[in-house]
Amino acid sequence: MNTFERLTDSERLDLVLEILKRTVYLDFPSLSDDDLVLNAEGLFLELDEE
Repeated sequence: MNTFERLTDSERLDLVLEILKRTVYLDFPSLSDDDLVLNAEGLFLELDEE
């Protein structure tokens, strides 16, 4: 069984929040305008399918 699945909802939330806190301070390069447009297009196409 998956270890994550054995956690309580509260423990899962704590884990996710800790991961988000730590990734906020990572130094990722900025996305280009083209990258943003491609990501937005993909998202809108997925939403249209729903």
